[in-house]
Amino acid sequence: MEFEVSTSKRVDVVDITEQIERRVFSDADTCTVFVPHTTAGVVVNENESRLLADLETALSSLVPESGGYQHDEVDDNADAHLRSLLLGSSVTIPVTNGSLALGTWQSVLFVDCDGPRTRRIIIR
Repeated sequence: MEFEVSTSKRVDVVDITEQIERRVFSDADTCTVFVPHTTAGVVVNENESRLLADLETALSSLVPESGGYQHDEVDDNADAHLRSLLLGSSVTIPVTNGSLALGTWQSVLFVDCDGPRTRRIIIR
């Protein structure tokens, strides 16, 4: 099962928790969320605006956009690839009674590092 997410800026974080919840089977034990893109990732964390800004700042600090990367000679987005390596391409979440068993402040966040784009999210 899959759905699409659109982003509006180069580094963009989108809360996809509700979209996943709508697609979780009631008899599932776990839900794996996979991002089939090499310049995007998915994480579980708090959807709080200042924290999301901090995430963007941290990614920019850890992997500057202009870092003299060799891959930039190919398509000028090496920073996006490197940032997505830090984030990971999937998360697996327990399911209880047909709902994601997330903690009080946890959300499933899609992080696009090379937007704006429309991306696919696959869930199983």
